[in-house]
Amino acid sequence: MPSNPSPQNANLAENLVATAAAYPDRVALKCDDLTYTYAEFDRAAARVATRLADAGIRPGDRVGIMLPNTPAFAIAFYGIMRAGAIAVPMNPLLKAREVEYYLANTSASSLLATSAFADAARAGADAAGAQCTLIDDAGLEALLDGIPAQAAPVPRAADDTAVVLHTSGTTGKPKGAELTHDGLGGNALIAARTLVETGPDDVIMGCLPLFHVFGMTAGLNTAVLSAATITLIPRFEAAKALEVIRRDGVTVFEGVPTMYSALLAAAAGRDDPAPTLRVCISGGAALPVQVLRDFDEAFGATVLEGYGLSETSPIAAFNHPDRPRRPGTIGTPIEGVEMRVVDESGQPVPRGERGEIEVRGPNVMKGYWNLPDATAAAINSEGWFATGDIGIVDEDGYFSIVDRKKEMIIRGGLNIYPREIEEVLYEHPAVAGAAVIGAPHDTLGEEVAAAIELKPGAAATADELRAYVKERVAAYKYPRIVWVTDALPKGPTGKILKREIVIEEGADK
Repeated sequence: MPSNPSPQNANLAENLVATAAAYPDRVALKCDDLTYTYAEFDRAAARVATRLADAGIRPGDRVGIMLPNTPAFAIAFYGIMRAGAIAVPMNPLLKAREVEYYLANTSASSLLATSAFADAARAGADAAGAQCTLIDDAGLEALLDGIPAQAAPVPRAADDTAVVLHTSGTTGKPKGAELTHDGLGGNALIAARTLVETGPDDVIMGCLPLFHVFGMTAGLNTAVLSAATITLIPRFEAAKALEVIRRDGVTVFEGVPTMYSALLAAAAGRDDPAPTLRVCISGGAALPVQVLRDFDEAFGATVLEGYGLSETSPIAAFNHPDRPRRPGTIGTPIEGVEMRVVDESGQPVPRGERGEIEVRGPNVMKGYWNLPDATAAAINSEGWFATGDIGIVDEDGYFSIVDRKKEMIIRGGLNIYPREIEEVLYEHPAVAGAAVIGAPHDTLGEEVAAAIELKPGAAATADELRAYVKERVAAYKYPRIVWVTDALPKGPTGKILKREIVIEEGADK
């Protein structure tokens, strides 16, 4: 594994510099026929850094990045890091109002976006007062034509913010988790050295979104640290993934449970569908034990399940490769990280009893961007971060998630914030009340469901309400299950009681 040539500089981009020096001709990024060696990757990122600096971006400035899983994302991300700026990753499927919020919330002055979704990106950037630059793979060389490579990454301290990643909660708007150079870099190093055990001969499948911290850390940053190749798929399709695994000799697959289910279906009837796979990583949601066992049998590769959150960079616990694997658990805390289970007063509970899982370690975020009260509510004075997940720990130290304290919906491994969807529904002139909940789903884990109470005398169909939300939020967020009810259940204070909502039979899907 390459050594960091400038240990006094904690900038994540130093890892790319070191790997490019040690393995200049090793393929770093691949997306079908498009490839970059580590030398080419490093030089392109250095030229992006110069372009950002020429555009007035200074160390600590925020830069939005709204790109799909292609080499352009990796180059833009490491260019932002190299410039000493702070990346604000965004799903390229976001609509203009969402783009505006992410940029305005962080006072980002620039957005690097894909032309495939240029209208939403430009409209959101204009509304937030940010400059939008399209940075697609096909036009990247022309965009950087004549721009010299920045000499070296801007020095950053270990606790300087590298990324502001917006994450969902139970109240208010999405909050920006501040992830540091040390937190992200350390998490990737532990993943490479003790969890995934990657090296220069590995090929990592890059089908997890790079704008999400799972794909960013366990995929991109781990590959860079270990001089591995990451082969990217802009949009996950099981048949395409199997084709790429065989074509590129993928050795490491990282995905969410729905991807494993889809791969199993696509591989049905095939002998040895992925002969080069040696290890698979699952996270984002609980992996059904039956799916894990079926995948083991069909693919002959070990599936290791872990646990983490956006606020923990993300990996906090893992079924370590050198310890017995326990299906149905999230394993044990990773190196340097502590975990415990506490009661409502914050006191540890005996092993085997339920409580909220807390995490402490260098992987935990600095806090929520410009939200000191929310930060104080999430991280106590001793540095313990309250995850909102209910779990237990057994006598051997293995943790299991049994429930969620938070109301967040996890659909296909992506977090969906009910309040955000409810606020959109409340904007509809016919809606008096709205409650968004998660409904069990065989393949996605959960589906978004919305119960609607209309204003007296108002009329609106489920189809109309669904379409209204679909036009205003990313495609994965809008409720597929919608029904209109006479009255939502409410408590004595008028608060809607979501726990009493039952999806009506025949609800419009």
